[in-house]
Amino acid sequence: MELDELRTRLERFCRAKYADETVTVDDVSVMPGHAGFAYGFAATRGGRTERWFLRLPPPKVRWEGTADMLRQVSALQAVDGSAVPCCHVRWYGGADDLGWFGSPYFVVEQLDGGDVIAGGKRSTWVLDLPLDQRQQMGRAAMAALAGIHHTDWPSRCSYLGAPVSLERDVTRWDRLVERAAEPQLLAEVPRLRNLLLERLPRQVHVGLFHGDFQFTNLYYSRAGELRAVLDWELCGVGATLNDVGWMATFNDPEALTHHDAIPDGLPDAEALVAMYADVWDGPLTDLAWYRALAAYKFAIITGFNLGLHRSGKRPDPLWERIGTSVPSLQARALQLLSQRDRGADGH
Repeated sequence: MELDELRTRLERFCRAKYADETVTVDDVSVMPGHAGFAYGFAATRGGRTERWFLRLPPPKVRWEGTADMLRQVSALQAVDGSAVPCCHVRWYGGADDLGWFGSPYFVVEQLDGGDVIAGGKRSTWVLDLPLDQRQQMGRAAMAALAGIHHTDWPSRCSYLGAPVSLERDVTRWDRLVERAAEPQLLAEVPRLRNLLLERLPRQVHVGLFHGDFQFTNLYYSRAGELRAVLDWELCGVGATLNDVGWMATFNDPEALTHHDAIPDGLPDAEALVAMYADVWDGPLTDLAWYRALAAYKFAIITGFNLGLHRSGKRPDPLWERIGTSVPSLQARALQLLSQRDRGADGH
């Protein structure tokens, strides 16, 4: 949708939602990120301006899975009012409310005075903070993650459906392997898939999971205060240690080897796992398996997105850089599964 058309639609939308025909909308812009379907805008009435963030699904896709806006709304509403920092959903609509944007949508407050954390040294403001403050940023992240996992999902997350089984969490990526840019890059995937299925954990804590919990999806003030957990597209109900494995993978230099992959100055994978263990009230069993699963998933996701980029369907040159980590992700997954076989905990 062109920004001029979107501004017109947003103005009509805001006048209805505010019940005020004097509302004007400006500063409509594509928000940073790699989905490309999020927009910032400012609504002004009576001399007061409020800034919002609009999320729409990609065009020409089914409104399910990551493109189901109401899944994200459900998760955000489930943690709203808890100790988990999050953006508040102001307005939303599903398949029965297409008049505004031609698709489901939701609108949350637009945060200011802070930032997410980019990899490498790109977030120089983080490196300017004292070490103890940077350590506290990691502790706050893992405390928020534990808070998500403690959510009363049976009563608050019914829209998300039944829990995803571990077997399904391994096999649901199969369809992406065939569509990867360079199938030979995923040479170890069949072997890893079999190993993961053979070694499914027996004890599983089921709960709400974020699905993409990493520093680039955490919004901090420039003083290092965690203000919101962002980007809930991959949320669901299932094994909560998936999130711990994912966070560890994105701070593990043995898994991600591309340039600027790991944020500088923040706790590494082992420290983050220990921080989570400090606030969780149970054992972190089979964590090496979950870390291997995370590396396996991200190798496949990267191959798939690299294919979308190269085909022109969803151009994003960042995937060329991330793609160089596909071999190391698979190698790290194999190593972690080997550690599990030897009885190591994968920390």
